[in-house]
Amino acid sequence: MDYDALIDTETWDFIRRTRETYPDDPAGRTLEEERAAYDAMCAVFRAPRPDVVDVQDVTARDVPVRVYSAGAPSRTVVYFHGGGFVVGGLDSHDDVCAEICVQTGYRVVAVDYRLAPEHKHPAAFDDAYAATCWAETEFGDPIILAGDSAGGNLAAAVAQHARGRLTCIMGQVLIYPGLGGDVDAGSYIEHADAPLLQRVYLVQYAGVRAEDGKAPTSDATYAPLQGIDFSNLPPTIVFSAECDPVRDDGQVYCDRIRASGGKAHWICEQGLVHGYLRARRTVARAQDSFERIVVAIEALGQEVWPYD
Repeated sequence: MDYDALIDTETWDFIRRTRETYPDDPAGRTLEEERAAYDAMCAVFRAPRPDVVDVQDVTARDVPVRVYSAGAPSRTVVYFHGGGFVVGGLDSHDDVCAEICVQTGYRVVAVDYRLAPEHKHPAAFDDAYAATCWAETEFGDPIILAGDSAGGNLAAAVAQHARGRLTCIMGQVLIYPGLGGDVDAGSYIEHADAPLLQRVYLVQYAGVRAEDGKAPTSDATYAPLQGIDFSNLPPTIVFSAECDPVRDDGQVYCDRIRASGGKAHWICEQGLVHGYLRARRTVARAQDSFERIVVAIEALGQEVWPYD
């Protein structure tokens, strides 16, 4: 793959800055070093939190969450951070959540779900679902689920599990989610050596959450694409990066929702790479995508579907 032709100079600068603190290859790093490196990398790109945002760290049914609000919100976004289910937390995506809050006017609940490998499946999913239930009870607002990478997986898993259980979910916005697609086909092969995320590490860590180290094959709370029923899901908008092995997961997921009679729209962001949310302040393509993401969240909260 000729990434020099696909990726512009600004994005290459973002890739280089990322690799300075968080090299692609995790080999040789302990778990503590891996998490410290990820946190340091996120700090490099972190933007100041807007002054108008009120932030509270609270506990939601034993799950730590951070609640962002500005004014008098009438909608709640429940946001799940990325990090491969192994790294990340409330601080890694603090600025992203704060900016979503300011730009939409919605409350944002960021969820600090338990991480693997200490906490095996379904720990992360259980925390994600518990926090969503808490948000429904605590605020009584309609909810939009959102998340990036592993967080996109959790948002989709919650949406599927919530059918017939919760009535508050108005939609979901997934950002370069890994949903458990076929690692031997499509973008997993086409972009196996993509900058910042390579297929070999996806395969290597596929079972990191599993009790026996082997990923299940029919558990939609582990990997939403393992589900067999995609009907009655909320309106769904998925943003994928072109240069990303998990790119096709978003397209396949949207295709299955539409085939089951639902609303879903897939956007493939040209020339972007996994993790581009952190580039939204320095890369024009990433900034444009973030604006589309915010518009998508706001639109779903207003029951607007702008993609027909």
